[in-house]
Parts: sequence; structure tokens; C-alpha cells
Amino acid sequence: MEDLFIIRQAEFQTSAGTEGNYPAPLPCEIAIVGKSNVGKSSLINRLTNNGKLAKTSSQPGKTRLVNFFLLNKALYLVDLPGYGFAKASKTEQKSWGALLERYLQSGRVKHLLMLVDIRHAPTQDDLQMFRYLIYYNIPYTLVATKSDKIAKSKRAQEANKRAKELGAPPFAIPFSSETGEGKAELLQRIGQIYRDCTVIEKESEKE
Repeated sequence: MEDLFIIRQAEFQTSAGTEGNYPAPLPCEIAIVGKSNVGKSSLINRLTNNGKLAKTSSQPGKTRLVNFFLLNKALYLVDLPGYGFAKASKTEQKSWGALLERYLQSGRVKHLLMLVDIRHAPTQDDLQMFRYLIYYNIPYTLVATKSDKIAKSKRAQEANKRAKELGAPPFAIPFSSETGEGKAELLQRIGQIYRDCTVIEKESEKE
């Protein structure tokens, strides 16, 4: 596939809290956002062929910091805290919201991978997040996770339906961290994003 981003090296770089102690920026930074337990960490592990890179848990709300992963020493893949975890206290939910907002307003993120569950209509939190990224004009790609949980013949249709329900153009990449479905398509998308970031960086250096 053209522009396929082959991940040869992936390492955890650092975690950042509300104080915003982010690492020095790179030309390309792609963040992953979605509700709790939608499969963000599992997606990172599948993309990088490293089942232990991002910590996964059957308990939603595990990610409480902004976690930076360095790919090929060239770009950051950033795991953001999951939102909409009902069992979290109001104080915790407010803290996570502030963490997300501070990061998304930092100007660092070049593209957002927004994850939605292929089996369910978007939640109010999903709709709010989508409105947020539109408001701040953040480029995005929609990924419909847990695609292995429904019949293969329905996956593309259901993924596109989820996108439409969000208010987006009707397209999302069906993805399964269990089977690897959608991995090649997502790596191709990351390759395109990385190439575009590199072009923009070179042009800015000329000015």
C-alpha cells in the first residue's frame, strides 16, 4: 500500500498530567481519543506489534494521563484519557476533561484518531468530543473498533453508520485489535499524515 507507515521501532516516551509537561514537539503528532474501554491501548499495541507497549485493562478509565509513544524516532502517537467513565467521581471526570482540553488546545496535535464502538450508536460524550474537534478545526480520522464482534458482511456498513450518527461524512475504518482487521488501512492513513506533516515542516523551514 502506498504511504504505508511501517513501524520498526516503538517505545513509551513519557506521561503528562494537567501541568502540561509534554516532551519536545516533533513535526508529526497523532493523538487517539475515545470513550473509556473503546480499545485505544489495544489499538496501539496491535499497530506496533507489541502487546505490552500500552497498558490495557478490563477496568475502564485506566488511562489517566496523556501518554506519549515514539514511533520510528519520527512521530508521536499519543494515548489520551478515555472519557465518559460513569463510575468515576465528578472530580475525576472534571480532572480528565481538563487534561484532554489542555492537550487539545496546546496546538501540538496534527491529527486525531477518534475511536467509536462499531456496535453502538455514539454516546453524548462522543458527540461532544466530535463537536469539540470540529470547533477547534482538528483534522481527524474515525475508527470503528471491535469490528470482530459483528458479522463481516455488516462491518463497513455499520462503521459508516457510526460516522454518520456523529455528524461526520459516512466513513470510518473498521478495526479489530483481536484479528488485525483495519491495521493496514490505518497504517496507510498514518503514513499519509506523516508525509503531509513532513511537507509542511520543510515548507515552514524555507520561510
